[in-house]
Amino acid sequence: MVMITSSLSSIQRLLLSAVSIFLFLNVETRQTEAFSADLPGIRMLEEIQIVITELAEETKPSVVNLFPITSGGRSREGPGERMPNASGSGSGLIVDSEGYIVTNNHVVGDAAEIEVRLSDKTKLIAHVIGKDPDTDLALLKVSAGRPLTSARFGDSTSVKVGQWVLAVGNPFGLDQTVTLGVVSGIGRENINLSRYENFIQTDASINPGNSGGPLFNLRGEVIGINTAIINFAQGIGFAIPSNMAKQVIEQLLAKGKVVRGWLGVGIQPLTAELAKKFGVTEGGGVLVNEVFEKDPAAIAGIQPGDVIVRINGMLVDSPNKLSRLIGTLAPGATSRIEVVRDLKSLILDVPLTERPETPVLASIPRVEKLESKLGLEVQESTVNLVEKFKLRQSTGVVITKVDPNSLAQAEGLREGDLIIEVNRTEISSLVEFTSSISQSRRGDALLFRVLREHRAFYVVLKSID
Repeated sequence: MVMITSSLSSIQRLLLSAVSIFLFLNVETRQTEAFSADLPGIRMLEEIQIVITELAEETKPSVVNLFPITSGGRSREGPGERMPNASGSGSGLIVDSEGYIVTNNHVVGDAAEIEVRLSDKTKLIAHVIGKDPDTDLALLKVSAGRPLTSARFGDSTSVKVGQWVLAVGNPFGLDQTVTLGVVSGIGRENINLSRYENFIQTDASINPGNSGGPLFNLRGEVIGINTAIINFAQGIGFAIPSNMAKQVIEQLLAKGKVVRGWLGVGIQPLTAELAKKFGVTEGGGVLVNEVFEKDPAAIAGIQPGDVIVRINGMLVDSPNKLSRLIGTLAPGATSRIEVVRDLKSLILDVPLTERPETPVLASIPRVEKLESKLGLEVQESTVNLVEKFKLRQSTGVVITKVDPNSLAQAEGLREGDLIIEVNRTEISSLVEFTSSISQSRRGDALLFRVLREHRAFYVVLKSID
């Protein structure tokens, strides 16, 4: 039995366990009776089965098969799953009876038209209404000449780990495939599939071709749009939450694009060392390493070194969550931001602007050999060094060498980085840098604020023994 069940899904194992329990109970009480389909356990399982089969029949008509049309006029189809931003066959979900269809942006790719195959085998041509690469979603439109069966959206914030879900799609070109599983996790991020990540993880079988298809709860409500699988792992798939999808669909329908709020800060996660330096708990917020001039954060008074802990009352425990929360707000909206500055809590009201098409990024610059064991060589910033390392400011000291296997190398510092602060004090010259270092006692940790090309960030060198 162990060998047989080891390859089964979690739902199959659960049902098999239920059968075993009910059979055991009935054998104990009816030892002399022959096996009967009227056993209470069998009847219960059949009722569950009826619910699932009826759910499958109800939901399948809203799911379509998609084939982006190439420049040669032919649709592309095949068994291979495409990486994000590469076009290929996939699934879609009818979200409106007038013919609006949501799918993944990477299914559509650069195609302007997509062949759509409905559940009744009808073939239609869809055109692209709008795309949002940041969430990997796209909205299409077909003209069917008749109302189409559309899906109902549920509230993804009510999704619980362990609840049953149904995935419907066209894996490997197998139309209207239904798989059953459970929600394995929620709030998954840092998967590096899109800019704004808050995935629902499921063990319902998701395969190449499922991308863009729906994830249903047992009420037949869409709680997610399937978007990715982990190639080397079975039973690990990810879906975009329905609430995020609904927000994107509404904007694509109204404007053809998604417009998001913009705060105007550079941020980084709080490591244990940084958290200690700033007097907060590890993961208890995100660290502001740069504030861009004339942007909302600067105008509202947010400063480098502030730790953002809440936005509109919601905890912020990662850079991804901060970006996602700000991204859900419209330009012009006022966000209430709680920061920790010098161990004190401040609440600032920040009116947001529109996120630039090409958001500002951040980086670091370099220095001359110290008698300490930092492993750095730094020198005064000069016009030649500013041009060589493409620095956007000249105030600070430039790292000109990082020793192999040194503290500096271990923390990611490199040639061309510009040190602009030491222990929260601005540095404008080599003399000031050396003075700040000399004031540190043996064994102290040093907090550097560093600029690399167009990005600033903080680094802690744990010891100067």
